[in-house]
This record gives sequence, C-alpha cells and structure tokens, in this order.
Amino acid sequence: MRSIIATAGLAALVSLASAAPAQAPVNQPPIISDNIQSATLSAPTPKSTNNGEIFPLSDGFPNPSPQQIEVIEIQAHGSLPNGAPPPTISNEGIINLQLIAFNELFEAAFFADLIFNITNHVPGFDIPDPGYRTLVIETLTAALAQEELHLLNANGALKHFNKDPIQPCHYTFPTTNFEDAIALAATFTDVVLGTLQNVIEIFAANGDAALTTGVASVVGQEGEQDGFYRILQNKNLIPNALPFLTTSTRDFAFSALQGFVIPGTCPNENEIPLSIFGVLKLVTPTVKPMDQTLTFSFDLGSTTDFSHYDWSQLTLQYINQQNVPVAEPLTNVRVSGTVITFDALFPFNEFLMNGLTIAAVTVGTGFTSAVDVSKATLFAPALIEVN
Repeated sequence: MRSIIATAGLAALVSLASAAPAQAPVNQPPIISDNIQSATLSAPTPKSTNNGEIFPLSDGFPNPSPQQIEVIEIQAHGSLPNGAPPPTISNEGIINLQLIAFNELFEAAFFADLIFNITNHVPGFDIPDPGYRTLVIETLTAALAQEELHLLNANGALKHFNKDPIQPCHYTFPTTNFEDAIALAATFTDVVLGTLQNVIEIFAANGDAALTTGVASVVGQEGEQDGFYRILQNKNLIPNALPFLTTSTRDFAFSALQGFVIPGTCPNENEIPLSIFGVLKLVTPTVKPMDQTLTFSFDLGSTTDFSHYDWSQLTLQYINQQNVPVAEPLTNVRVSGTVITFDALFPFNEFLMNGLTIAAVTVGTGFTSAVDVSKATLFAPALIEVN
C-alpha cells in the first residue's frame, strides 16, 4: 500500500516540535492492412472535456483493438516493441512499470485535451497562423500516439507478469491557454526525463537489466519532445537546456502527478506502493536566472499550534542537474492557520541552476543524492524552471 507522506510528515513535525524547544511474437514486423493505410489519421478525441473523464479516446485507448493499435502505430511513426519480455521481474521492477503506466495515462490525457482545445478553437488555444497550427497539431498528434504506445507497452508488461494493468483516472489541467499548456508540457517532460533515470537505475540494481534498453529509448524520445516544447514557448529558449539533465525520483514524480488527478477517481492507484508527499507550492511567480529569494508555502492540514515551532530543524533542498543537492534554511517563516509560508535563497549563480530544479522540504540536511532527499522529504516537489 502506498504511503501518504502528507500525514506521516505532519506526525514527524509534531514529534519534532514536542522534542524541540502478454508476450508478442519474436521478429515479426507489424502488419498494416490496406484499409488502415488509407484511413484518415486525424487525432483521437477525448470522451469528455467537462468532467475530467478523458478516456476512452475515440481510437479505443487505453484499450484499443488490434486494428486500432495499427492506426496508433501509424500516427506514432513506429510500432510497439515485438521482442519477448524477460521471464522474470523484481518487485521494484513492477513498481517501475506501474509508475510508468500511471504517468503515461496522464500524458495521453493531457495531449488529447490540448489537441481538442486547439482543433476546436477554444478561446486561449487558437493558433492564427495556419502553417504553424498544422505543425503543432501534427507534432502533438504524434506525441499523443507515442505516449499511447508507451502505456500499452508498460501495461502489456504488467499483464505478462500477471499484475493488474494501471487504469486511468479523471484529470484536471490548470492551464487556460496554449502558451501555458506548452510550458507545463515542458515541465512535466523534464520531470519524466529525471524520473526515468531513477527507473533505469532501479531496474539495473534489481536484476532487471533487460528492461533498461526500452526505457532508455523512451528517454531519448521524451527529450526530442521536450526540445520542441522549449522552442514553442517563444522565450528565446534553446532546445537543449542542460549538459546533464536534472535527476528525480519515483516518489517525486508520483507526488507531482497527484496535482492533475481528481481525488477518488483512480481505480487502482492504491496498488502503486509509492509515497505521496505533502504539497509544496512555489509562491514566487517568476524565477529569473540570478540569485534571489523565493517564497514557498505548504499546508499542515492540522489544528496543532506551530506558531512557536523551531523551523531550523527543516531545510529546503534544491535538486538540479546531476549535482549534490543544495540545502538552504527556511527563513522569514509565517504561520497563518495551517498554512506555513517561508522564504529561501535560490543560489543560481554559484551552481548555474538552469533548467529544472526540484525543491523539497526535508527533515535534516547533508544529503548526497536525490534519492536521499526523497527519503527525508515531508513536502514536495515544487518545480522551478529557469531558461
């Protein structure tokens, strides 16, 4: 059963306060029928855009027929892997597949909703230039189909190992215009790119090396997407953000995804034994490429009086690139009911903190890796993007 760190973290804070002053055929290429080749390959449409119930899409996803899979493969410009999966998998490997599936369902929902908004000229999502609009729709349609295949691959592996496939939730997206939607796509793709590093490491450490190649291929594919989203933002960004992309962890990713799912709508999310941290919000609206003080907040969700708590026992950790986490103290702490607001230095210049930075409130300090930070985290992740 997954652990809810928002609750566990509160208990830790109270304690501190009291103490402180199906196998595919081998080597068989996909068979594309004539009627599929001649089909009009328009983007699939969501079931609904009003109540968050995106699935099933008009192409049958997430449970398409074999013929519908052929169409998805054409739109994705490639096929599902047709090699045999390994005979065994570790428990940690199963968790990897579950998280991948949970994330891919979210990504497919996001892109299906975004394409619907663009093609239906929803206010805020209209693209006046016809050539630019066509490029965006064609690229996003391919991205959606590719995410669909990623999900089918992960859930197919879970079925092969006699585990339940992950089922979709109902979703909510905070963006109301095209520009913000693309910026969000770039950010969550950055998190995916960081998390898949952790996934590959866990596969390798638990005897599942045979599964690392496929995931590594997805890292490259997600990186191609991310470069496109960076260029689309019209912020004079280059497509290649960093020499070494920011790492993340499974728990950070799983926690971040909770911000997009409607509570109580995920049929078997409880089967994924990962931690969900308390929400950490970045209050500062814009982070510039310079040293600055940032403001964050989190909600304790308790009536306990923390007005005299010694906040020096907590630190804010910044995870950026492949560097050792940077620790900063919580300063100017304000308590308003159950909401805690604080400031912390963002030392951009010293560490050249471009790209994605993951912020987390932890008990203690002196961590040497993102995994170590994750193990001590109470509230996270706040996602910071610079350049």
